[in-house]
Amino acid sequence: QVQLVESGGGSVQAGGSLRLSCAASGYTYSGNCMGWFRQAPGKEREGVAAIYTGSGSTYYVDSVKGRFTISQDNAKNTVYLQMNSLKPEDPAMYYCAAGRGTWSCQEIGSRYGANEYNYWGQGTQVTVSS
Repeated sequence: QVQLVESGGGSVQAGGSLRLSCAASGYTYSGNCMGWFRQAPGKEREGVAAIYTGSGSTYYVDSVKGRFTISQDNAKNTVYLQMNSLKPEDPAMYYCAAGRGTWSCQEIGSRYGANEYNYWGQGTQVTVSS
């Protein structure tokens, strides 16, 4: 049974930082794609960043480039999302997702990119106060 468990959400002031974690189990972690998505109330789910676990190649959407960093600890089957310089438009429920191969990673920013991911965590809430 595949499980993705996120942690690390919380409330910070604008300009602050948070680090999200996603621990994967029951899943062939190596050689696949792990992604982070977010969904704010009344908005569609959107991709944020992805990492191909085989090579460590990373993918970001434009709105978070230079502020967010996705990384991994292969020994722990865990993916991280370091979020710096948080803005008022960043608050959302953040979801970890597992996809297949580089194609899932390449689609992180596409409108239907979420369709390329097979497994999802329960989400962790991020709140930013101005």
